[in-house]
Order: sequence, then C-alpha cells, then structure tokens
Amino acid sequence: MSGRPDREQGRGRRRRRGGLEERPLTRKPGPFSREVRILYVACEGEATEPDYLDYLNERFGAGDGRNRRPFRIQPVSRRNGRTPSGIVEAARQAAGEDEAWALFDRDQWKDIPQAVEAAARGRVEMALSHPSFDLWLLLHFQAFGGAQSGSSKLVVEKLRQARDADAFREYDRKGDKSIRGARREALRDRESRAVAHARSLVASCAHGACEPGRAETTPVGEEIETVSFQEWAARSGHAVECQVLRRDPSTDVWRLLVSLGIGS
Repeated sequence: MSGRPDREQGRGRRRRRGGLEERPLTRKPGPFSREVRILYVACEGEATEPDYLDYLNERFGAGDGRNRRPFRIQPVSRRNGRTPSGIVEAARQAAGEDEAWALFDRDQWKDIPQAVEAAARGRVEMALSHPSFDLWLLLHFQAFGGAQSGSSKLVVEKLRQARDADAFREYDRKGDKSIRGARREALRDRESRAVAHARSLVASCAHGACEPGRAETTPVGEEIETVSFQEWAARSGHAVECQVLRRDPSTDVWRLLVSLGIGS
C-alpha cells in the first residue's frame, strides 16, 4: 500500500450506518434514481484498489444505453488498510441495504477463513486475490500461472516488464501503486482479456473440479437461502470442496466486472 492520504478524510464527509465515515457518492449531473446500481466496495489498499474502482466508475459507470446498467461504486478504504475480516465488516456496515463487496488479498493474512464466514453471514460478495490485487492488473496484459504462496514479488516484476504495460515500469517503486493517468490508459479496453485470464485460473485450479462457468455473477437478493461459507466461497466458480487458501494463483475481481456488464 502507498502513503496516499486517508481516503476517509477530506471534504464532503458524512456519517453512515455503523458509525463509519465515508466519502459521499459522486453523482453525475441530472436526476438520480435507483435505476443506477449502487455498490459499496471495501478494499484492503488505500490507493491501488480505490483508484481502480474510480476508474471503473469513470469508464463504465454511465452504462452503455443497451445491456450495461448505470452504476456507481463507492470505495470504502482507510489509511493503513484493514484485515480481511475488517474489510468484510466495513463493507457490510457502509452498504446497509445496498450491495456490498469486499476486495482483499491473500498476502500472509491469518484471518481469511473468518472473513469468508463473516461474508457468508452478511451476504457480502467477495473478490479475493491470491497473492494480491496486483495479479488482476497483470492479467490485463498476459496470462500467469504457478503458486505464489502469498508473495507478490514475481507478479509485480512481471507487471513491470509486461508488453504494452510501459506505464507500470515504476509500479510499487517508492510506494507508488496508484492507478491513474497513463496507467489507466494502459488498462483501457483490456478488461475482456483480464476476465478471460482470470477465468482460466479457475479452470486450471489444482483442485481439479473448479469451473468458471459455475460462477455466480448476478447480485444476491434477500430471497437467497442461508448457505455455508464453503458454498458462498464457491460463487467464484471454484468447487465447494476447494479450500480458499489453496486457490493459488487466483483472483475473483473478474466476477465484479462481469456482474457490472464489463468484459463479459
């Protein structure tokens, strides 16, 4: 994570459910209605993931007038980040009755099983990346494979060297993991490629019975029946019996994009 200022500070703060202070939604001019899908997405990082979510808002949020519904993502982050369990809780509290997602990395966290259980109880959608969100960025430029055991070193090296990824040559040097300017342009129009590469990681999972075609990408409604945390984690297309920590490498961020009508 970089040293970017706390994204929960600054102008326009307002207090939401659970006592969390979050930035207000940035709304485009004109009437606002519930035809616009609202998602609260809690992140581990204070720069990379929120920047990327802002990019999705900027690039795709207005919809396409055909199949892709307008949406607004509200990033939920803070200085020095949170644990996976804290990310799930932050998403649940900030979203209230709106749609909640939790983006977090494998890294070396010890509480991921607890975070998955909490997500299942709270109906918080998960986008776990193993080893980290950096893998999702890399998949925009190339396929990747091989267990990383929670280390992002090789992934970052590959991202810096990837063809057509010149803007990322200094990525994570001097703490700069921002996704702005030239880096956004480098990602532009590569969403379908990233989704395809991420889906292929599900298909090639070492478990052997994981299938991306089984993934759930439609928003969860109140009518859904109670499910186990294993079933909730299987919404990514992995088999119910496939342990979350053994999905190495993998990233579920593709589900968020496909659910929004991007890259599908």
